[in-house]
Amino acid sequence: MSEAESSSKIKTHRTTTTTGLLSSSSSLFTLLNDDVLQNILARLPALSFASATCVSKLWNTVCNRVLSRPKFASALSLDRCPFGAVEDVLDKVLSEPIRPHFVITSIARGFELPETFGPIVRTFKRTPIVVSIANGLIGRDAFTNEFREANWGTTEGDSDDEYGSNIEDTNHGIVLTVGYVPGLKVDAIPLLGNPWEPQVAMTDKFVKDIKKYTASVSGCTSPVGIIMFGERLVDLKTHIDVLDYAMPKETVIVGDERGRFRYNSRGFCGNGYCEDAVALVFARDRHKSSGTGDIQFHVALSNGVSAIGPKYKVASVTLNGPNSPRRTTSTWLTARREGDGDILNGQTMLADIRNELDYHYGLYPLYIGVTKQRNYCIRSREKTITSLAFHRVRGGGESDLYVDGFNIKTGDYFQFYRSDRKNASVNLKSLKQDGSSNNCHHKRAVPVNIKKEVFGGFIFSCCGRSDSFFKRRNVVISPFKKNFPRVPLAGVFCSGEIVRGSSSLIEESNKEKSSHCGLHVGSTVYLVMSYTCPEC
Repeated sequence: MSEAESSSKIKTHRTTTTTGLLSSSSSLFTLLNDDVLQNILARLPALSFASATCVSKLWNTVCNRVLSRPKFASALSLDRCPFGAVEDVLDKVLSEPIRPHFVITSIARGFELPETFGPIVRTFKRTPIVVSIANGLIGRDAFTNEFREANWGTTEGDSDDEYGSNIEDTNHGIVLTVGYVPGLKVDAIPLLGNPWEPQVAMTDKFVKDIKKYTASVSGCTSPVGIIMFGERLVDLKTHIDVLDYAMPKETVIVGDERGRFRYNSRGFCGNGYCEDAVALVFARDRHKSSGTGDIQFHVALSNGVSAIGPKYKVASVTLNGPNSPRRTTSTWLTARREGDGDILNGQTMLADIRNELDYHYGLYPLYIGVTKQRNYCIRSREKTITSLAFHRVRGGGESDLYVDGFNIKTGDYFQFYRSDRKNASVNLKSLKQDGSSNNCHHKRAVPVNIKKEVFGGFIFSCCGRSDSFFKRRNVVISPFKKNFPRVPLAGVFCSGEIVRGSSSLIEESNKEKSSHCGLHVGSTVYLVMSYTCPEC
């Protein structure tokens, strides 16, 4: 026998053997019933699970059954090395099957955006992504699986190490959240900042872009929810007022007003330099299958500030800096007590607060809440909007009171507000079912009622709400942990909390009265996502 014939026979034998092994393996999996196969596929990590969906129609069907419900995966790492921290959270979040519909990543100020943004985008590619810098992180530790609060934003004059406000993991960490929301479409839409265009025009374009995207995927212009991340040098108060007016009441809006961010939208990466904010828009999918249930957003607000002293009327206003939404600007003002004709300077107003109420703004942040009536024009329709805007008090001199921000006008009324831990309660019990009987069986969810289950949550909390403020640890996450102990949760500590929604979760004491407030201070916003099973 020639050498060529021998080699040919060996190759033929190897091919026959390999084919036989593959055939035997295929026959083996064919013998498995769907329940056993589903149990095996449900234990695969995310990348292997994605490959398994392409094996056959049967496997694809079973994989779709594994991910028939929404899923919210999140992990926190306080590793001081950014590359190690990213690897930690990616390994944890992708250790189970998931199909990413959106990604939210928050990092500490000690990490750089490029070194975090790159690996996240390379992993999730065309998925809508927002990576932002926060003053603190909230999440479940990737290794210990315990909830942690890491708050690096301290309140002035009260940072008691006894309560852990200055933890050892200073300014390093990341929390990664990946969401799978069947029945919804998600995209990242920027609020562009253009110094050569009027601010109103850019806001109008932002609203139009949100409505256009929502209409393209759902057939209507009403998003289910919007999660916003703002640029730290931009005052978003006007934008939020206009967005509140333009969006229907059922649309929930939450977010972080001041930070730094980058985003990815269907392959396009925004660097945050030309954008004042970015919004993750959640809209219903008009092409969702008949077996897919409905997802709802709910919000709860823990207020955390209370009014003190009399009301004042602004007598004069001076801007200390350029009147531009892309610059940090402060306002110097004088005022009269309501019903009094004497003009008061900053020192006099602060002395009144200190003497009458035994309060000093150096201990905890002091704000003024300004009631503003402004005319806005949206798509050729003019509307007068009354809103309550908070401005941080920076001090008082012999002539003026110094506050952050701008857009305060002569004749506006305001009142002082202080941080108040006694006013920092929140009630999430209305989302929890009374009783244990339910028809929804899902190990990752907690029942809300007979037809709903909570599958994830997100927290936006003021960075002033440190452990030293409450005099005990982990107060911010405790309401969520108490009511939904097994539900995945993530969050950030920020310097301006965005919340807007007509949810029954907002307590009566916190509901808007004559003046609406979309941007809060000293507060905590709880976003809770629930799912309605179609078979229930």
